[in-house]
Amino acid sequence: MKVDAIALEQLIERLFRQEGASSDVAGTVAKVLTEGDLLGHHTHGVKLAQGYLKDIRSGHAKVNAASLQVVQQSPAATLYDADYLLGPYAVSQALDFTITAAKTLGVGVANIRRSHHIACLASYLQPATEQGLVPIVLTSDPAVASVAPYGGLDPVYTPNPLAIGIPTSGDPILIDVSMSTITNGLVNKTRQVGGQLDHPVIQANDGSLTQDPEAFFTDPPGSILPLGGLEFGHKGFGLGIMVEALTAGLGGFGRRDGVSQWGAAVCVLTLDPTFFGGLDAFRAEMDYFVQRCLASRPREAGRPVRMPGHAGIARRRQYLEEGIPLPVDVLASVRGAAQDGGLDCPF
Repeated sequence: MKVDAIALEQLIERLFRQEGASSDVAGTVAKVLTEGDLLGHHTHGVKLAQGYLKDIRSGHAKVNAASLQVVQQSPAATLYDADYLLGPYAVSQALDFTITAAKTLGVGVANIRRSHHIACLASYLQPATEQGLVPIVLTSDPAVASVAPYGGLDPVYTPNPLAIGIPTSGDPILIDVSMSTITNGLVNKTRQVGGQLDHPVIQANDGSLTQDPEAFFTDPPGSILPLGGLEFGHKGFGLGIMVEALTAGLGGFGRRDGVSQWGAAVCVLTLDPTFFGGLDAFRAEMDYFVQRCLASRPREAGRPVRMPGHAGIARRRQYLEEGIPLPVDVLASVRGAAQDGGLDCPF
């Protein structure tokens, strides 16, 4: 079923307003969640609203903007404690700080500790790339252990994704990738429908590899392989450590604190190319790089090279005109959230 993006965003905003969020917080959260679906990331779009709303009611998520406190700050860097304020709002505020700092100093860095879940990382990038800036968002969840370190059996950390937006003269490059072979969300979604994963990237607790998501939920648990799998997982493991250091490490709050609540440690960076080789030179270099990549002969006929994020941007344009084709499970979740909140769902 195709759903009008504006109507969807308005419904999500109403649901959060009803739970006590201000128009600023509710509007920001609704916009970020809807943006996830516009880009085609349906596991990290409006489907998350129902879980966020349940956490608000149980006291595990905050809706008051005042929950976002500055712990320490300099002109180029800041550390926030969000006290589990809804992540899309906390990250948007951090991004605003880094954009302002980057325009003044060339670079801005913000770290958020004790944020609630932050949804789709790619959703935050285009407001910065549209200004000719390079935004980077990294996150980990200190309460969750699902990925095993390279060479190990026991899960220790999360998929630890990072996203970066790269402005060009045309559509920006939007990279959003986890430091694991697959995400927690895909494992859960596949299990819910009783399916099998496309590749054997779950490591059972005895070290064997499987496509069966059930092997992840055993006692002791299975684990997700780092990016690169058994052969090259040392690379993904190293990148996962990097994300862990820049999120929980810089924030000074993480796994050693015994966190048990769904949330996030976050690092946001923004760079302004005008303070380096210049924006025109940056775009020219990236334009040339894109042209060279797209000109590369395809390995499979009819499947040319695509730049990261370009398919999502094309979907976004199409969905804004024609409506978002929400998957059945996402639509059911939105309807469930509306029912929980006593609101009529218009679709």
